[in-house]
Amino acid sequence: MQPHLINHFLHQTQIVGHISGRDCIKRAGVAVLMTGICINAGFWMQAVILLSFTAVLELISYPLNKRASKIDSPLRLRSGLAVFFVNWLAMLPYSAFGLILSQSDSVPYVVTGYVWVFGVSVHVSNTFGLLPFYNWSQMLVAFGAMFLMHLNLLDNPAFAQDATAWLLTSILTIVYISNTLDTMNLQKDTNQALERARQEANARLADLEKLSRSDSLTGLMNRRAFDEVVQSMMTQHANKQGVTVFLIDLDGFKPINDSYGHKAGDAVLLAIASRLNSLAVRGDRVARVGGDEFALISANITSLKQAKAFADKLVNTLRETIPFEQKQLDVGVSIGIARQGPAATTPPELLSGADQAMYRAKQDSNKNVMIYDKNAFPVRPTLKDREILIAAMHNGEIVPYYQPKVRIDTGEIIGFEALSRWEHPQRGLLAPSHFLPMINELALQGSFMASTAERVLQDLAQMKQEGLDPGQVSINMSEVTLATLLGRKELFAIIDRYPELRHHLTFEITEDIFLARAGEIMRRSIQLFRNAGVRISLDDFGTGYASLQHLKEMEFDELKLDTGFVRDLGIDPAARVLIEGLLTISRGLKVDLIAEGVETEQQRNMLRDMGCKYVQGYFYGAAMPFRETCLRLDARGQDLIAPKGVTSAA
Repeated sequence: MQPHLINHFLHQTQIVGHISGRDCIKRAGVAVLMTGICINAGFWMQAVILLSFTAVLELISYPLNKRASKIDSPLRLRSGLAVFFVNWLAMLPYSAFGLILSQSDSVPYVVTGYVWVFGVSVHVSNTFGLLPFYNWSQMLVAFGAMFLMHLNLLDNPAFAQDATAWLLTSILTIVYISNTLDTMNLQKDTNQALERARQEANARLADLEKLSRSDSLTGLMNRRAFDEVVQSMMTQHANKQGVTVFLIDLDGFKPINDSYGHKAGDAVLLAIASRLNSLAVRGDRVARVGGDEFALISANITSLKQAKAFADKLVNTLRETIPFEQKQLDVGVSIGIARQGPAATTPPELLSGADQAMYRAKQDSNKNVMIYDKNAFPVRPTLKDREILIAAMHNGEIVPYYQPKVRIDTGEIIGFEALSRWEHPQRGLLAPSHFLPMINELALQGSFMASTAERVLQDLAQMKQEGLDPGQVSINMSEVTLATLLGRKELFAIIDRYPELRHHLTFEITEDIFLARAGEIMRRSIQLFRNAGVRISLDDFGTGYASLQHLKEMEFDELKLDTGFVRDLGIDPAARVLIEGLLTISRGLKVDLIAEGVETEQQRNMLRDMGCKYVQGYFYGAAMPFRETCLRLDARGQDLIAPKGVTSAA
């Protein structure tokens, strides 16, 4: 027998085992009923013999059927044949009840026997119609019983005068059998069509599953599939040497994508995927887990020294020049390594460790590879920390403090920058360095931005209600808010609740958001906020590699000079030259420039002499809570420090 036929047969046998085991009591009941009818018709000996034979077969078949019906355990061919044979034998005594009654000289008993055999055939057709091995074998028994019944009737002297009438019955029976056989064939065709449809659907589902688990560009596993593989391999090798994860991030990939287009970027990703596959040995698995992030898991690494050597090999291979349309493309790599062990016993711990090591490698320009060491790395925030932060924002514990922005020639407050502080109920006032890294790592930037904007606008509304003019109040804009539709919608909904305050708002952005996300998306988002009446400020101006390019491509309302330039005034002569150049650029673009980080009188005076109009820093005051900010503004107390020779406009 062909293997696929054997598999079909065993599959059908398991289903029959379930059905026959389930209907055992029902069959026993009708067997007793038919025995009683046969005894009443005068065939008590034959009836008792059939009942005994039926009971023996049921006792034999019941445990066989129960064992065969266990879907979770494989069924052997020998056991399947035993179930098939016993169930086929059980049909014989059940059909024989009709043969016994066909020997009666009473028409009611003959009709009862005839109805019984018809009922048996209908039961078999309905119950086993989708199980051809059992359907055909048992229907043959039922049809054979009908044939023998008609022979008995034709030979029965009691119906000799009605032989012609019974012959018509025989003809109708033949028609019935023929129709039944035809129906079974049609049903077989229908089942085959349904099976083909099922197989096609399963094939499509398999394709969809494959697509959902693989990267469409490189063909590697995606993050979802890789996480499952990590779980499986960690379990498999828990009592052995464990597994090692290498998380690989491409350095310099975005400039290639931006400069040469996505086709070039795809070529780089395909080359990296191919090289990783070539370096992977038997049992290693490779995945693309992000835009320019790849991962490799191996059970063949037995020590950190071996892991470091393999990572160095990865670095040397992956940073080889990639040819593309007569160009030579170069990317660097940063690799984080984490090994299964006491510090990483679960997949989340292992992957988190590799992730931390990779980011540490990216931050260190002298290293391409970093190995995760739980004792040397900072503790990662937990889900409990996430709940605490969300509750702090919801309960108003994280609030804006306001640092003044000042007109340098008069000392007049022209606005503020909102800087968040956490008024922690146990730890006191916490600076942003204590919670902003957790907010970023726990992906709460969008919620934090919305909470900050809502609170700032509430404070501005209160200031206006008290007759105070807050000027321009700036809020640091998160990348998530700019880059995602949900983030923009949430922030626009907040702004729309305070339409009269829009002209007081300034959103500060840093140019690193253009590196993290597609520049065109950011430009469109910025323009949407400007169209809504919100001013946009470019923070840390002069430090990025593309500051001037961004000034050319989009409009800003304000530039904030990076604190590093101000700090070097009076120390490094180049600082003065650079600041004067940046001031010239801002004047040419008719854009306000604010110098941040002014801490000394010398810095203030030098900036004033260079023509800088607006400044901000500790020389004029630290960030203040809301009520203290209102007191500064109240009673026209807007002049903080007036230069010599200038009278305060009290």
